Amino acid sequence: MEIQGIQAQAEQPVRKRFPADKRRAQLLRIAVELFSQRGFEGTTTKAIAAAAGVSEGIIFQHFATKEELYSSILDYTAKESGIEAWEEQLRGYAEREEDEALVRSMVERILQSDRKDPQFQRLMYQAVLTGHPLPKLMAQRILPLHQFLCDYIAKRQKKGAFLKCDPTVAVHAIVSMPIYYGLAKSLFGMDPLKLPERKMAESFTRLILEGLQASKKHPRDRRTARLLKTPSGRSANL
Repeated sequence: MEIQGIQAQAEQPVRKRFPADKRRAQLLRIAVELFSQRGFEGTTTKAIAAAAGVSEGIIFQHFATKEELYSSILDYTAKESGIEAWEEQLRGYAEREEDEALVRSMVERILQSDRKDPQFQRLMYQAVLTGHPLPKLMAQRILPLHQFLCDYIAKRQKKGAFLKCDPTVAVHAIVSMPIYYGLAKSLFGMDPLKLPERKMAESFTRLILEGLQASKKHPRDRRTARLLKTPSGRSANL
């Protein structure tokens, strides 16, 4: 009996010990996966602990409540995506008044987020459908970036580089084009252009800038028209 007990203990998996910061990151990574699949209500801390190979008590050593764990996903995702370095890059473009680089960076960031982090996108969909306040928390974090873009557009308008319009409307125009494309692709499988991400970003950037920039009336830029050609050779209707 004693021998059997020793054998049983030996067969039990050995928990891998992580430093506190790595354990926290592991729990958040697993939480994103499970919350994106089952939603907030459908995911238990017990299930997260089981997937991480730890006891449920370990979770509460890092997060006081399940709600805190859920909300901490925003900080975790922002850190993992390198958002601080990207925002610093945007500020550099703005200081140098590099309109094309700034707009393209925004477009590329949105397109890349859909491709690189589909779990976070699904998690946000789940939160919206279940009425959880996480999207509102996300919106509050986006506000400084939104204001930064509004201020930049207003500054360029004063210098005569951009057409006069409500800067808020212009910001929505910049972000809505790639966001709609991402939604249509992920939710409905719609991708009539089937262009590489780089060319898609270039096309969106050109279209946005042509709408913003103050210049003499002219037909649509040939470069943009060429980029928007479908594989069949016809211009796509966006």
